[in-house]
Amino acid sequence: MTLNELNTYSPVVAVTVLTVFAVIAAVWLGRYIAADRTMKASIRQAVKVRWGWKRLARMQGLSVTDKMPTALASLTTDGDKTPKPRELTPALKVKPDRFGIVARANCLPKVGLEQFQKAAPHLADAWRCVRVSVMPDGPGHIIIRGVRRDPLITPTEHVPTGEEPEDLATWHLGVDDYAQSVTVPLKDVPGVTVAGLPGYGKTSLINRFICDCAPSPNVQFAVADGKVSTAYEGDYADLMHRLFAFVGDDLDEANALFKRLVKLRRGRSASIKDVLGVKNMWHVGPSEKWPLTVLILDEAHTYFRDYKGSDRETKRLAALTAENARLVEDLVKKGRSVGILVILATQKTTGDAIPTFIRDVCPVGLSFAQKTAEASVAALGEAIRDWPDANPMHLQDPSYVGVASMALQGRPGFTRVRTPYVDDAHAAEIANTTGHRTCDPQILLDHYAPARIDLHKDDEAA
Repeated sequence: MTLNELNTYSPVVAVTVLTVFAVIAAVWLGRYIAADRTMKASIRQAVKVRWGWKRLARMQGLSVTDKMPTALASLTTDGDKTPKPRELTPALKVKPDRFGIVARANCLPKVGLEQFQKAAPHLADAWRCVRVSVMPDGPGHIIIRGVRRDPLITPTEHVPTGEEPEDLATWHLGVDDYAQSVTVPLKDVPGVTVAGLPGYGKTSLINRFICDCAPSPNVQFAVADGKVSTAYEGDYADLMHRLFAFVGDDLDEANALFKRLVKLRRGRSASIKDVLGVKNMWHVGPSEKWPLTVLILDEAHTYFRDYKGSDRETKRLAALTAENARLVEDLVKKGRSVGILVILATQKTTGDAIPTFIRDVCPVGLSFAQKTAEASVAALGEAIRDWPDANPMHLQDPSYVGVASMALQGRPGFTRVRTPYVDDAHAAEIANTTGHRTCDPQILLDHYAPARIDLHKDDEAA
């Protein structure tokens, strides 16, 4: 191409390049104008992080000197001179969100995950973040999460969509310290314990779980609420249409419900191979004919109380609570493979509130605010003593209502989780629109189980 031809096309190229940059700038400006105040602050923060990255990386030791010249540098440097070494910094891509920024970077020799993690506190100061986390993002890459607003003290509200969940084996709890979604796998989980002081979020956590799963006929719920005498007095009044069974603090009624579910467990154990073709329901997942059956015990200590006394009524109640413990133990220890999940919520999960032979076989446990170290250890185990920052004793401030501590698979130590509030009106709407999905699992089992199987005979081994 001749010089004249280059001169002919250069204006076109220049206009094209300027047009592209103008379009990009217009799109960016439009997004900024359309964003709310919080998002605008995050966008500005992302721009500052991106523009100042190379200088900051070198100051923090997140760069490496490359003394090997490139081919171009070797060709363009005079023969008697040595090309200057290059200072390399990891490439950084930054995106804003409502809580701060998410950055992805590539690793370099001697600048990897460990070096970024050591620099995290300094990055938080430079980026004006309350905290910064660094996690692996595949081989040779890391993800940096910087939060400008603390997600733990930012109340959130969850509005149920009313749509069937795609995955019933996952419980969405909320967000962690870095505003990252926290989920708990329910596959092959027999029991969950939820502890915490009154009014700190236990019931709201369970309400969200019910509301999210309610649109699916593949999940059925039964509730025993030890705080009330009748369903219409308590926290589950708005959800009544979506519960196939409910009892209050009456021990006889609770005992009858537990016996009813143990009977279901025995029937499922006897017929699962014939109905589903597998020995473990989770191998095929919950279905309309074999729904995941969830028993929720709110204020669970009500049903396991150790009555002391020599009078006839006290002895009767003591025998009743002892039997309740045995029945719930049966559900927790034997119900996993047949699709029965037990959620036990109480103020503190000490042995006098939930018998240890039940509590200790529940693999998932979380705790909202606690007043004593004993209660924290009972809820989360001895290991919580080694993680004082996550101890539920430090969650008693009103700003931490709705925040729980728990151990998560794949994460070291303990994680604090901000759980969202579910408005009673939204819960009532979901229950009313999904009430037709409610069905007693025993009726389904009687319908689908082969006639040759006796679902009503006693399980002598239990």
